[in-house]
Amino acid sequence: MVSRAFDMPRTTVHNVVHRVCGCVIVAMPRVIRLPSTAEGQREVSEGFARLARHGAFARAMGAIDGCHVRIKSPGEPHGQDYFNRKLFPSIQLQAVCDHAGRFIDVFVGYPGSVHDARVLRHSPLFQSAAYPPPDTFLLGDGGYPCLMRPITLITPYKNPLRGVAQQRLVH
Repeated sequence: MVSRAFDMPRTTVHNVVHRVCGCVIVAMPRVIRLPSTAEGQREVSEGFARLARHGAFARAMGAIDGCHVRIKSPGEPHGQDYFNRKLFPSIQLQAVCDHAGRFIDVFVGYPGSVHDARVLRHSPLFQSAAYPPPDTFLLGDGGYPCLMRPITLITPYKNPLRGVAQQRLVH
């Protein structure tokens, strides 16, 4: 008879999950890390320029976004804090990826009801202001503010201009 995971006693599954998580935590600093050398940073910036097919993206050092990791509601007294805008309980995961889609920074743990911008403000990446390097930027979606300090973050412009200047760019 073939043993299946759902046939295991709860304590065994619990122990396996905790053991695997422990291994991931130990390996994480070796696998998920910001490019710290000039060569590594140049690889990322050139990679974004190639992807975008435009030299302006040669200053991009990563793409940042958040996602909701579904969880079982922790219950009262703070269970409602974990329900996100799509009405399921979650915790926030913020990640920065390089040009190849590799994770170079992660921050996890805020309740699902917390907005991406607030998660960013409380993240070690933002607090340390050590990345991206000067004269470079991260790319973010509309859930983030466009920032110059303490980190540089470029986001889509929310109110496109309609006028002569735009017409010259379009035509």
